[in-house]
Amino acid sequence: MILYNMPSSGNSYKVRLLLGLTGQSADCVDVEYGDVALEKAKAALPFGKAPVLVLDDGTALPESNAILWYLAQETAYWPTTPLEQAQTLSWMFWEQNQHEGVIAVRAALRTYPHRAAQATPERLEELLRQGNALLQVMEKHLANRDWLVGSGPSIADICLYAYTHSAGTRGGYDLAPFPALRAWLDRVAALPGYVGLTA
Repeated sequence: MILYNMPSSGNSYKVRLLLGLTGQSADCVDVEYGDVALEKAKAALPFGKAPVLVLDDGTALPESNAILWYLAQETAYWPTTPLEQAQTLSWMFWEQNQHEGVIAVRAALRTYPHRAAQATPERLEELLRQGNALLQVMEKHLANRDWLVGSGPSIADICLYAYTHSAGTRGGYDLAPFPALRAWLDRVAALPGYVGLTA
């Protein structure tokens, strides 16, 4: 398999992380913002962005959470019961619909030079307020459980870990008020096969 991968992106990172955790492999083609490689690769990217996983038969699979679902089949990271499968998908839909558009955007405004003009104090403050509310949703859910769904880690955890684990360093969120969330981050980082964002 070939993974068109944006090294700095949480969406690409979640795919690399699941590959590591499940012992699967893919050859990475890095396509970062501003790189010539990204422009050259766009013809191979169905939606014009990374990540895209190209399967052995040449099929190009875009969208990070769809890739997670594909890679998780027949592994411990995809639950076996219909209810837990649906709950996993609920968290993954929430991640893309709510969480990523706030937590990741605030980090992007603070990290990428081409987004700096959009990083007004008002915008950053609003994203901080919204992000803290989203982190509180996770904190409340994790207060009495180790994982987002069921009794073990799933792709719901991998999906949400990607941008949450760097919310402090990249996004400027204070994670101190979220002890259950921080403990969950530590559990994910301790999983066998774990790879870091910059690995």
